[in-house]
Amino acid sequence: MMKYLSMKRVSSFTLLFWILLLSTSLLFTFNAQAARLAIVIDDVGYSVNEENKILQMPVAVSIAILPNSPHGRKMAEKAHQQGREILIHLPMVPLSKQPLEKNTLHPDMSREEIDRIILDAIQKVPHAVGMNNHMGSAMTSNLSGMEKVMQVLSHHHIYFLDSVTIGNTQVTKAAMGTSVSVIRRNIFLDNIQTEAETRHQLNRAIALARKQGSAIAIGHPHTTTIRALQQTLTTLPGDIELVTPSMLLSPVPTNKNGQQTAHQCIKPRAPESVPATQLDYLKMVGRALANNAIVNILNQHIQKLLGNASKQEALNSLGKTEVNQTTENKTAGKTKSQQKDDKTDAHKTKDACSNF
Repeated sequence: MMKYLSMKRVSSFTLLFWILLLSTSLLFTFNAQAARLAIVIDDVGYSVNEENKILQMPVAVSIAILPNSPHGRKMAEKAHQQGREILIHLPMVPLSKQPLEKNTLHPDMSREEIDRIILDAIQKVPHAVGMNNHMGSAMTSNLSGMEKVMQVLSHHHIYFLDSVTIGNTQVTKAAMGTSVSVIRRNIFLDNIQTEAETRHQLNRAIALARKQGSAIAIGHPHTTTIRALQQTLTTLPGDIELVTPSMLLSPVPTNKNGQQTAHQCIKPRAPESVPATQLDYLKMVGRALANNAIVNILNQHIQKLLGNASKQEALNSLGKTEVNQTTENKTAGKTKSQQKDDKTDAHKTKDACSNF
């Protein structure tokens, strides 16, 4: 009998092993699909030859067009025919002294003047669904100036990609109370214009996407950037999905109460080490399985089956072939009552954080 019980336990543990292995595989696949990378190429509209090479890249690579560039409208039309996502690369005043594009936004401009410039940009860059800042450190760090921008954008259903050209950017804060969705750049691909640097920065963006689920990288139509992307985008890791920026948008609360609820309900996560390789990423998923609800439920179920099997063998060895029906009925009645209470408690525990 002991040998039989031992064989039953080995068989059950083998089943548990294969279930866990399958769960690991499925969870790795799901997490891999969730690692999304968006790439945006800025400053489009001046270098047709280089920009045509960008249009030969995967359609998920998006472009940001300078509204007063000589070839901006033509590039927008070509990109739109491909189904490529288009942003308006709107000039904004920097802190440093540099030559400025026509219609560069300044913080001291009136709401009407900003409205006029943005409407002009929308007309010059057809099919645009988003906007990001060209330079703009003085503008994006000015709350009142960016509030005027967001108020205007809220009438045009355009999201804003903050290029984060300065640390104390006020873009997200300025969008609060409006319908404008804001996302942020994570990595610049080509601050140093070499192929090696662009590949290095792209690898950083991939690692960040694995860590937090998504990342946004911004590059420019430099020859070195294009060459590096041509070489790497065709061999992206299998756990990285190339997406458009709009696929990373999330709903924005449109009132102060909603903003306060979001801040209360969304808890910051402790920083994690960045997995540099797919093997490291698989190890991270494996660690996550330790607290995975599905795996825990399966484990409890297997343990219950093992316990029941042991009890049944013990009863058979003692010659007990009957079970007390009264006890079973009481247990069944108690179980139904508990299930009813569980459903009631589930409704009671639903609160304002359920949407976050």
